[in-house]
Amino acid sequence: MAAGLEIKGSVLKIDNLCKSYVKGKLVNDYISLSLGYGEIFGLLGPNGAGKTTLVSQIIGLAKPDSGSITIEGVDIIAKPGYTRQACSFQAQTQVPINGLTAMQAIELVGRVRGGNTQKVRSRTLELLHNLEMEEWTKKSAETFSGGMRRLVAFCMASVVPGRIVILDEPTNDIDPLRRRLLWQEVRTLVAMGSTVLLITHNVLEAERAVDRLAIIDKGKVVSMGTPASLKGNGGLNMRFEITLEPRADVPIMPESIQNTTVTGRRVIGRLRESDIASAIQWARSLKEKGLAEEYSVGPASLEDVYLKVVGHGDSPEIPDKEVNHDRIAA
Repeated sequence: MAAGLEIKGSVLKIDNLCKSYVKGKLVNDYISLSLGYGEIFGLLGPNGAGKTTLVSQIIGLAKPDSGSITIEGVDIIAKPGYTRQACSFQAQTQVPINGLTAMQAIELVGRVRGGNTQKVRSRTLELLHNLEMEEWTKKSAETFSGGMRRLVAFCMASVVPGRIVILDEPTNDIDPLRRRLLWQEVRTLVAMGSTVLLITHNVLEAERAVDRLAIIDKGKVVSMGTPASLKGNGGLNMRFEITLEPRADVPIMPESIQNTTVTGRRVIGRLRESDIASAIQWARSLKEKGLAEEYSVGPASLEDVYLKVVGHGDSPEIPDKEVNHDRIAA
């Protein structure tokens, strides 16, 4: 499903869901979400935001205090067995596959999920080939790196995919090449008819991969939409960043630069395209006074939205060198 299209029907619907582990403290605080057929939906937020707790309730490992969860209209709180048929799941933690080869682990899950033996074998070989894992096909899992174990776990969730495929931090420890191959396979899952629920704190990957997303913080949904709609922000579609000299105070920002966030020596804000020239002139004046080290202007990113609505705790995982914005820089 292309980002921004109207959702026609919901495969997963969560309504006013609450869950507390400590009396008086809600880990999930009246969360409502709806996943459309054939989309990749992201749950984005810092560690401890309540993402994994939400997933535990979707797959029946925890029961909510209140609210409802339905998959294709079926109440999975009342019928937890249904969710095990409808969902396949890659956990954030490493799966216990010692004693098995990559092929054995993947085929075992495929057969447990009711797949035809011949089709499971064919699909297993296809996944191993597409992810360039063939040399590990018959090697024991004890020899695998963390990244290779993560790839095997992805294959286990994908060999006989559920109506919903839930991926919890699927690319942790995986090298950049195979990350790219993995995202291609995620799109293949959608083409096969699955809806994908992606749980992550990696802002860059979320922006590239998802059709829609919800940002969760302190158990609440604080923002939701397509990446483009979240970045639009009423016409403030440009990102302004200035890096101050080590001992310089944060200056008074021009009115044209809005929604500013301070992260160390970096000051990040949003502005309209029509205000770029005046913002650059202001930044140059700071450089001439020895108050600023460098500045840049480029298209707004999901990082800016994340920092604005969360703005505390874990820094979003954004490798600066991987960001490929068309920048106007000093």
